[in-house]
Parts: sequence; C-alpha cells; structure tokens
Amino acid sequence: MSASIATRDLAFEPVDNARLANFVGPMDENLRQVEQRLNVQVRRRGGWVEVSGTPEATVAAEHVLRHLFELSGSEALTPDRVHLAVQEAHMDPGPVVVTRAADEVTIHTQRGGIRGRGPNQRQYLANIHTCDLTFGIGPAGTGKTYLAVACAVEALQTDRVRRIVLVRPAVEAGERLGFLPGDIGQKVDPYLRPMYDALYDMMGFDRVARAVERQVIEIAPLAFMRGRSLNDSFIILDEAQNTSVEQMKMFLTRMGFGSKAVVTGDITQTDLPKQQLSGLRHVMNVLPGVEGVAFTQFTSKDVVRHPLVQRIVQAYERSAPDKPA
Repeated sequence: MSASIATRDLAFEPVDNARLANFVGPMDENLRQVEQRLNVQVRRRGGWVEVSGTPEATVAAEHVLRHLFELSGSEALTPDRVHLAVQEAHMDPGPVVVTRAADEVTIHTQRGGIRGRGPNQRQYLANIHTCDLTFGIGPAGTGKTYLAVACAVEALQTDRVRRIVLVRPAVEAGERLGFLPGDIGQKVDPYLRPMYDALYDMMGFDRVARAVERQVIEIAPLAFMRGRSLNDSFIILDEAQNTSVEQMKMFLTRMGFGSKAVVTGDITQTDLPKQQLSGLRHVMNVLPGVEGVAFTQFTSKDVVRHPLVQRIVQAYERSAPDKPA
C-alpha cells in the first residue's frame, strides 16, 4: 500500500517582487533544493506555494519555507543558507523559528552572533557556558571545533579569560611527514590549521597574528603540556581521539583557577597505532557523572557542511560499525 500524500497551500505575504525573488532564488533554485532535500513537490504561482508529499515531509517543508521567507526580508538567501535551514529541520523536528529561546546561548564575536543549529549544538554551547570542562564528540562537520573557538574568542574579548591556549596531538593521519622546518610554533601550525581558520574568521588575520605574537593566543603541542598549570585560560584540545590514556589524563590535570577547557574529537577517526586505546574513548567511560564535566554527543544528523558530507558520514557508519580504537 502506497504512503498517503498530503498537500499544503501556503500564502507568502506581503507580495514584494524583490523579496519574493530572493525567497525563491534564481529559476526557483531555493524551492528546488527544498524539494530534493525533503523529498516533496513544490509548485509556485506568484506568492502562493503548493507543497505535496508524505504528511511528515510536507510539514517539514512548510516550516522550512516559512523560515526562509522570514529570512528573505533581512538577508540575501544563498544555497548554503537554504541548506542550513533544511538541515535544522532534520535536526530539530517541529517549527523552525527565527527568534531564539530565552535560554539559548548566542556567541558574540566581530563576525556577529553565532548560535547553535539543532538541539545538540545548542546543548554544546550551553555546556561550555555552564561547565568548566566540556567534551564535544562526533563526526566531522558538526561544528565541534568552530563553536569551541567562538566561545574562546568571546571569553577573551569580554575579559573572562586572559588567553586562549590551542592544543592538539601531533599525530599524522596515516602519513609520514618527516622533518618539519622552523620553530615549535611553525612545526605544529599545520596540525592546528582548523582552529586558526576559525580564529581568522572571527577575529581577522591581523588581530590573530598580533595575539599570537603577544602569546594572548598560545600554541601548545600536547607533548609539551606536562608540568604546566594554566590559570585564567580558555583551553581547547582538538582531535582528542589521537591522545593516549596517559596524555588525556595529563591534559585534564593542567587546568588552573579561572580556566575553562573544551575537548573535541571523533572516535571513529583515530590515527593511533593499532591496539592502542584512545584517551578520548577511555575518558567517555571514566568522567560521566563527575560534577563540572559535560559531554555532548554529535551524530551525522548534526553535520552542517555540504550535504554530501552528511551522506558520506552516514555511508561510513553503515559500512563499518564503530570498533574500539
């Protein structure tokens, strides 16, 4: 028996030609993207839109289209923006609203306001704000590192911390890079590039360069963290799946007074030698329930990059169930 088909007629007013053109996109490109992503049929005549498909899909499409129409009054809609709106509908069933809840965390940087997309990202930001140690665990493209850097930049700009410390284990992803020239900062720079990219986006290249020169932003290879005590710092450990159990314990005990730490990683992409237990996987069994520590688990549904990235992550999840690292 075929699935039931539902139809919804939507009116978008006021009918302003410029706004309507922004809403539907060139050659109705935005509507076609909603069609393809939500598996519905969308027909438009002027400011009237008819959506048909399964009951669940038509409800989701209506929420997305109304959300996009609201946005079209204040910003130019791009394919990326439409993708994110559809992605939020997948993450967070129910109406997609433009206004944020009173308890939703918004990060303020020079780039503007940054908020979580979907319940897991919102929970992640709330955990970072309320807990001294937060773990963000999940696949690539879920915003773990980007949101952590945004929180660090906001904390620095509002004088809640005196410096940002970026830490990453120097483990090569299946390659042997050999000798890297330069000082210790230059040697580890390639491993920290994702965090640098986020910093440049939020602070600008010149401000980041000056902050690094003054050591307000510090690059700290994980191997060099032993014996340190970091006070009044926002510390981010990225790619934590590549830490050993001993390294993870060492890092977690570096926190000093007035500091906050965020640990991010994907336990399905461990580059450690075979049979070596990942410190991130180990800590997931050790620290849950400890006061002041929070975990956020991301899934493929939280991916906010190109839609193909989400499909790639889901394909790998289906073909190779997660194995102990």
